[in-house]
Amino acid sequence: MGYHLPGRLEDALRLIAAGEARIIAGGTDVYPGLGERPLTGEIVDITRIMALRGIARAGGALRIGALTTWSDIVGADLPAQFDGLKAAAREVGSIQIQNVATVAGNLCNASPAADGVPALMALDAMVETAGPEGVRRLELTDFITGVRQTALWPGELVTAVEVPLKREGTRSAFFKLGARRYLVISIAMVATVLEPDGKGRIASARVAVGACSPVAVRLKALEEALNRCPWGQAATIATVAHLAPLSAIDDIRGTAGYRREAALELVRRSLAACIEESTT
Repeated sequence: MGYHLPGRLEDALRLIAAGEARIIAGGTDVYPGLGERPLTGEIVDITRIMALRGIARAGGALRIGALTTWSDIVGADLPAQFDGLKAAAREVGSIQIQNVATVAGNLCNASPAADGVPALMALDAMVETAGPEGVRRLELTDFITGVRQTALWPGELVTAVEVPLKREGTRSAFFKLGARRYLVISIAMVATVLEPDGKGRIASARVAVGACSPVAVRLKALEEALNRCPWGQAATIATVAHLAPLSAIDDIRGTAGYRREAALELVRRSLAACIEESTT
């Protein structure tokens, strides 16, 4: 096994391009996934590439470095539109896990139950990658292509996530259902972002559901129904028909029917939470 600890992005890309290599950041998905098996092959540990860490405004967007941890997200001074993302960050394992687990790792692991995915999807997040072909930017909805599958090309790694900043007054929420309160894999989770038009109506809405399909999905029909809706009526709009995009999963944590019922309830709660936050 070869273990590499580059300090620059270009060095990491050179090592990755040289052959099959496993990229490690926080390692909170990699190591549990090994079980009793030893870690083998070429390992590229990118944790010392400081250029990939941190949160900063870049034009009209917030740029979140790939190595930014979930604890960094929780502790950052961010606008209210990121409250849902902060709530999701607090659900990523334990505090010890949040201290080392990275935003990019959560996306690249591509688990159907990845807490950060619906929260970032509802924020219209873009994923920035770097590799032999240069820099690419993909919508998060296009980046995760299936269970444990992403649109990363060979030799690429994620360098940042960018979120467009919404107008003042935008509110967001995140709700998760599991078999217990803490340290649990989701049965269903919902992230919602509502942007006001300044005239008492919703200018734009984003609603994403995770853990109910192989890949988290946006509820586009519901979003359309919410657009131009009076702000105070948002929580009454969602119906069973709006959940049509979900390919609900049947597994040990819950049946497909239970997931659909839970998702609808979480959607309604998240919409209600956005409205309540704007009036407090």
